[in-house]
Amino acid sequence: MVQLARDPLVMECAGWDAYRLLDSGDGRKFEAFGPHSFIRPEPQAMWRPQMSEWDADGEFVPGSDEDGGGRWSFAREVPEDGWELGWNEARFTARPTPFRHLQFFPDMAPVWDWMRGMLGDQTEAETLNLFGYTGVGSLALSQHGRVTHVDASKKSVAQARENAALSGMEERPIRWLVDDAAKFAAREVRREKRYDGIILDPPKFGRGPKSETWRLEENLPSLITDCAKLLDNDSRFLFLTVYAVRMSSLAIAGLLEEAMRDLPGTIEFGDLAVREEGDNPRLLPTAIFARWSNP
Repeated sequence: MVQLARDPLVMECAGWDAYRLLDSGDGRKFEAFGPHSFIRPEPQAMWRPQMSEWDADGEFVPGSDEDGGGRWSFAREVPEDGWELGWNEARFTARPTPFRHLQFFPDMAPVWDWMRGMLGDQTEAETLNLFGYTGVGSLALSQHGRVTHVDASKKSVAQARENAALSGMEERPIRWLVDDAAKFAAREVRREKRYDGIILDPPKFGRGPKSETWRLEENLPSLITDCAKLLDNDSRFLFLTVYAVRMSSLAIAGLLEEAMRDLPGTIEFGDLAVREEGDNPRLLPTAIFARWSNP
């Protein structure tokens, strides 16, 4: 029977040549994505910046409403088609998007490492990446076997395929699907499909390719129930991240505990965080997570 760990964890991204957190504070963060630097909103940076001045190539200026919106303002020219960055053997294109992101989430780097550690030396694993975005996580998993990558955005899946080609991994066994994640998982349950590992990174709100509506608080419990049915006693992991919502990591860990009560293993929970550079680096929390592992 699954066990829920009581002590929260921090999974810390220390940065690497493709990404560095230079400073943070006053509700913003100053980051370097390879050769270009940007300022983006970050409500959890409630402290004061350590640098006296931020000289960035661009800044995302948020809209006035709580639900998002905003625009980029550039002080220097930034390549419209993006620029190449890397994580381990994976290569991908970074560029500013209308949603304030740069086409990958650097705080996921310790998660990619953790999943690969859970799979160890397996080369024939079956893994599932729901809400897979531009595919860096799928590329990381692909060295261990077949990956099913699902995202509702045709544009994101196309970019993921481009990233695979950029990495020289277009022949890797990755199935790229434009589909509604919840509907796909439900179909996989009916097919009695089984996976060695599942990662899911759902948005707060979204729409499927056929205008299906996704609301995290309403739809996450049934999706987790279906994901649990796609795992068995020999499966290795499930990793769930949640951004920009008013809930705790303990709450989503409890959701996993209920759905996975008949499986072995351990459920842990906590924060993803990025560590600043400098002499007195602080940890900037970016998301909450809950994970099931069965080593």
